[in-house]
Amino acid sequence: MSKTVEFFFDFGSPTTYLAHTQLPAICAEHGANLEYRPILLGGLFQATKNASPVMVPAKGRYMMIDLARFATRYGVPFKLNPHFPINTLQLMRMAVGVQEQHPERFMDFASAVFNALWVAGKNLGDPAVLAEVLSAAGFAPPALLALTADEAVKAKLKANTEEAVRRGAFGAPTFYIGEQMYFGQDRLDFIAEALRD
Repeated sequence: MSKTVEFFFDFGSPTTYLAHTQLPAICAEHGANLEYRPILLGGLFQATKNASPVMVPAKGRYMMIDLARFATRYGVPFKLNPHFPINTLQLMRMAVGVQEQHPERFMDFASAVFNALWVAGKNLGDPAVLAEVLSAAGFAPPALLALTADEAVKAKLKANTEEAVRRGAFGAPTFYIGEQMYFGQDRLDFIAEALRD
């Protein structure tokens, strides 16, 4: 029976972008299922009394260096978004809506948003920029915007976030293989080991 990796994520986390560039290939190599679980990082921080590393200036400066190092190691493009930190409520609701209504297009959506934020450095808080990114990825912006007001979508995002808190998560990216939790894109080697067992 193949294992499943649950990937609790928020687009606003640059480390989550880096995990996104690696995790699908790791899971494919080991025949594991990969489940993207959208959460609201701000809600997770509030519930756990945690905060972004950038709130501590010395830690934030180091994190920027570390992100660049990992991007180089992985051979992927990375650019710190000049609009960081980013309000991702709308984006995360869209993620839930696409998963629920068009699951076959979810990876197209996720990759378009991650790349716009962490490769192109776009301001997805600007409706015109967001519409341009969504259209370029083959989505109808009005349809996705409508999803953000859907009560079932709102409830699902809230439930995902609350579930992450209950299971011990305090930030993103957080991964689960069964009951085992792994935090941070720099723990992907432990995930690969767990999938080999």
